[in-house]
Amino acid sequence: MKVLVCISQTPDTTTKIVFKADGSGVDYTNVKFIVNPYDEHALAKAMELKEQQGAEITVINVGKADAEQSLRKCFAVGADLGIRVDAEPVSGTQVAKLIADVAKERSYDLIFTGRESIDYNGGMVGELLGGLLGIPSVGYCGKLELNGNAATCTRFIDGGEETVKVELPLVVSAVKELGEPRIPNMRGIMQARTKPIEVIADSENSLPAEVRYESPKGKAGCVYIDAAEAGKLIDILHNERKLF
Repeated sequence: MKVLVCISQTPDTTTKIVFKADGSGVDYTNVKFIVNPYDEHALAKAMELKEQQGAEITVINVGKADAEQSLRKCFAVGADLGIRVDAEPVSGTQVAKLIADVAKERSYDLIFTGRESIDYNGGMVGELLGGLLGIPSVGYCGKLELNGNAATCTRFIDGGEETVKVELPLVVSAVKELGEPRIPNMRGIMQARTKPIEVIADSENSLPAEVRYESPKGKAGCVYIDAAEAGKLIDILHNERKLF
């Protein structure tokens, strides 16, 4: 069985994000990066399949050279192969297309993504991958069982859970219940340093996104109005704030 796990690199959840002075992007000076937490849950399930069925695990990232540190963290917990598509990720659509181009050539049985990345929270790559590859995709998956070439997936929906049965190949977007992230041991950390990472050119010739950033305006001070002066509140909302 061949398994592909899609890895994104995101700022640590404790990082304070600031924008460049000209608003052209995020200032990543002194920002600590981590493997996207939902992708770690996906990798944990892939590792379970490796232990149970001897699956070969490939991790893939769309990013520049500094993202290779995240791929090596995946090596440290047991991933076998690593691929980096040499492109600056600018949108979920672009990332899905670049990963799909790789997956079409290499025929994976299972493709895992996290439900979303914790920086942009787009939550679209898994479903886009399924569409681009012409295979089923199951989002918000918290449980996965394989029986030969069939998969039984339990996913979270509004108000409850849904169980679906689909044939492989399949794209699965993981939530935290799918697998507990692994802690690498010293042997894995040492081996991760020397494992090669295959670098693939940007097949989409992606152009930099023209986006402007600005911090939200500070909150205005509160105005307290005595309950006996309800008319004053209506006047403010209507004449000053123009809310109705």
